[in-house]
Amino acid sequence: MTGTQPTPLPAGAFVTVCEVGPRDGFQIERGFIPTERKIAIINALFAAGIRHIQATSFVSPRAVPQLADAEEVLAGIDRPEGAVVSALVPNLRGAERALRSRVDAVHLVVSASETHNRKNVNRPIDQSLAEFERIFDLLRGSGIRVEGGIATAFGCPFEGEVPPEQVARIARRYQELGATRVGLGDTTGMATPPTVRAAIRAIRAAAPGLEIGLHFHNTRGVGLACVMTGLAEGVAYYDASVGGLGGCPFAAGATGNISTEDLVYLLQESGYRTGIDLERLIEAARLTEQVIGRTLPGQVMKAGPRLTRHDPGAVATAEG
Repeated sequence: MTGTQPTPLPAGAFVTVCEVGPRDGFQIERGFIPTERKIAIINALFAAGIRHIQATSFVSPRAVPQLADAEEVLAGIDRPEGAVVSALVPNLRGAERALRSRVDAVHLVVSASETHNRKNVNRPIDQSLAEFERIFDLLRGSGIRVEGGIATAFGCPFEGEVPPEQVARIARRYQELGATRVGLGDTTGMATPPTVRAAIRAIRAAAPGLEIGLHFHNTRGVGLACVMTGLAEGVAYYDASVGGLGGCPFAAGATGNISTEDLVYLLQESGYRTGIDLERLIEAARLTEQVIGRTLPGQVMKAGPRLTRHDPGAVATAEG
């Protein structure tokens, strides 16, 4: 990388797919998903080859009752060799719970917009960043990695445009605290290829060497187009949610994340390696749909891989 000019990710490169459905997807479901069903979905995702999973959040059970069983879920999953299991941590109390659990990494989140940060965690941005310093101190030497996250990185439903310089300022602060990666969250699907490009380049100018991850929602149908922009900018780490589950409960108009199966299909058809078995991933998505009890928005789970063969005898023939 020279300056802020991109080096596109070459074909054949490995792209890390981090599954966030068990946290970001489940958190907005109104009916409580039994703990054993959450564990079964996570284990199915592991069986498909997923090795990075954000399994839960150590948030207040009053704020997000769906994730009140965080410790039980983490204790019950079957971790394969090389798996990285993370959890979202909103504050110091959550970090203390994470320290007692079986996580490999914790993910912190602050919004790039003041209004959304107050809605999301009920405090200003600088207060969140000050508390994060205490979390880094708490977990230093524990073996638990701390990853930074920036919500509303590409736009805010309350404030509108978010300046790339604001995103870069927060990313630099994460780097100063000791994070090696920062994830940019498209909380309400406001990302477009130009805003993604601008944010990535601003961070690389302000915080050289900081790895960037991208977390897109498909609210306006351009989530995978934004992935292509990320690849062109050399980004090799993406969040996605099984079946396209998800959406922030504290942001108006939020809908699901990009679907993990759709992302993996795109990456593999574009010549990138993921280490994931797409057929087994589709099975995990169908299991998730069964557990949730409604049709999920993922497309590849419905259509199958591109070269899926069908019996001509099972399809009607046009007459006339």
